[in-house]
Amino acid sequence: MAKAKKSFSKKNPPGKTVIKSAQSKSARPSISARYLTELCEELEKASAGLFHISERDCPYEFFTLHRRDLFQDNDKLTALEFLSGFGISEELINEFSLPVDQLIEVRTFDNFFPAIEDIAEYYGTDTTSMEEVLKQLGQAGEALQLRETDGEAAVEAEANATPIIRFVDLILYQAIQDRASDIHFEPFENEFKIRYRVDGALYEMSPPPRHLALPVISRVKVMANMNIAERRLPQDGRIQKQIAGRSVDLRVSTLPTQFGESLVLRVLDRSIVNLDLEALGMPDYIYNFLLGMIERPNGIFIATGPTGSGKTTTLYSCLRKINTIDSKLITAEEPVEYDLEGIVQVPVNEAIGLTFSRVLRHFLRQDPDRIMVGETRDLETAQIAIQASLTGHLVFTTLHTNDAPGAITRLIDMGVEPFLISSTLEAVLGQRLLRSICSHCRAPYPPNDSLLAELGISRRDLGEKQFFYGKGCDTCNNTGYKGRKGIYELLRIMDPIRELINERAPTVTIKQKAIELGMITLRQDGLRSIFAGDTTIEEVLKYT
Repeated sequence: MAKAKKSFSKKNPPGKTVIKSAQSKSARPSISARYLTELCEELEKASAGLFHISERDCPYEFFTLHRRDLFQDNDKLTALEFLSGFGISEELINEFSLPVDQLIEVRTFDNFFPAIEDIAEYYGTDTTSMEEVLKQLGQAGEALQLRETDGEAAVEAEANATPIIRFVDLILYQAIQDRASDIHFEPFENEFKIRYRVDGALYEMSPPPRHLALPVISRVKVMANMNIAERRLPQDGRIQKQIAGRSVDLRVSTLPTQFGESLVLRVLDRSIVNLDLEALGMPDYIYNFLLGMIERPNGIFIATGPTGSGKTTTLYSCLRKINTIDSKLITAEEPVEYDLEGIVQVPVNEAIGLTFSRVLRHFLRQDPDRIMVGETRDLETAQIAIQASLTGHLVFTTLHTNDAPGAITRLIDMGVEPFLISSTLEAVLGQRLLRSICSHCRAPYPPNDSLLAELGISRRDLGEKQFFYGKGCDTCNNTGYKGRKGIYELLRIMDPIRELINERAPTVTIKQKAIELGMITLRQDGLRSIFAGDTTIEEVLKYT
C-alpha cells in the first residue's frame, strides 16, 4: 500500500468529551483515538481467508459502535467501505493514497493499519466522538422522547435504537479507560447527569439531553437482563462484557426516584486488580502478622471499613496466599467479585432464600479448612461463623465500622455473647483507601498552622520532614492525584483486650487499651503516608 503523500501536522483531535470534576472542576480526557486500532487488531484475529464480517466472529463493540448495517451480511468489503465504516470521511481517504477499490484480504489487511492509526491519531474519527453521538441523539429528537407511561414494547424499541446503543457503549468504554469504579446515571427535573467515580472522587461528563434518561437507563437494564417495565421498585442485575479487550463485570442497581430511575454500575475490572498480598502496600509489621494469622488452624479475622475501602481485596489476597492443594477454601459472597482458581465460591442470593447464614450452615458439611463470609450482617451469620471457628476452622469476614475497635462493639450490638467473641476473635484490620499524589507533578510545600493543628502536630514535631502535594499535570488530568493507596490499623486481640470484651467495655476504652499495647491508628498510619510523600494532609483528614 502506498504511504500517505503528505507529512502529518498534528492537530487537536475534534470532538473531545469534556468531563468536569465534582470537586476540582478539572477536565478528563475523552475516548482514546487508539480505540480504532485496537478494533482493527481484534478483527484481524477474527478474520480468516477473505475478510468476512459476521456478528458471530467479530467483537460486539465493532457492531454497536460502528455502522452495523454496512458490515453485517457482507462477505467482502472494499477498502473504501471498510474505512468509511470506521467513520473516516471520503475526503480524508482521498488525502492518503489508499487503494480504495481493492478487496481486503488477510495478506493485504495488515497494510491498512499504519494509515488507519495515523488518521485516528492526528485527525480523530466520528465514531470515537461523544459529541457526534450526542448530535445524532439530538437529531433523533421527538422519536426518543419516551414517557414514564409508555409501554414495555416502546421502551425496549428505543433502548435498542442504534444511537442509544452507541452512546451507552461509549460511556462504558470511557469509564473502563479511566479506571472508574462506579458509573452513576442520575435523572433530575431538568437535566440528566452521568458521573464516574475515579480514585474515590466523582467526575461529571457533559450532560446529555434530559429526554435521553429513560432510553439510556432502559438500555443498561436490557443489557443486565432486568425488567425494563418495572420502574417502581429497586432492581439488581449484572453485565458481563468485553470492553476495550478486557473482561469486565458490571454490577447494576436501580432505585426509583422522584424524576425516574437512578442507576449505578459498579465496575469490576479483573485486569487491573492485583491480588498479591505484597502489593497492598501494608506496613511491614501488619504484613508479617497477616502471614502468621492466615496460617492459624482456627479463629476469626475481620477486615473492617466503609464501602469501597478495599476489604474484599484484602481478604482475597489472604486467601490466594493460602490457596494450596492441601487446603479446602470456600467463600460466600454477594456477589462473587473475582473468580479465584482453586477456591469454591458461592454467590449469595437472598431473593431465593440463599442467605449468608444458610450458606454458612451448609459450609460446615463441605469439610472446609478456611471459610470466607463476604459480610457478617446479622446475629445468625455471626453465631454460625463463631461456631465454625470453635469447631476448628479459620474464618475470614468483613464488617462496616469506622475503626478496628468498633468491630467488637458492632458484634455485641448484634447480640453475640462477649465470651464467644473473646474466645474466637484473633484480629481486626481497619482500613481506608486514600488518593495518591501524582508522581509526575509532586512538589513540596510548607503546610499552614491550621492544618497541622487538625493533624495534632506542631512545627517543632516536624523536624526536617516535608509535606507534598500534586501541582496538576496531563498525567493526572490536573487533579494532582493518580491512583490510591491503603492506610491500616491492626487490633490484635490480646488478653487485656479479651478482659475488656468480657466486661462489655465501650469502643473508646478498648481503643485506648489497644493504643497502650502498641496499636497504630489510622490517623498515625496516615501521617506515615504523608511524610513518605504518598498522599496529602487533606486526604488523611478526610478519611481518618
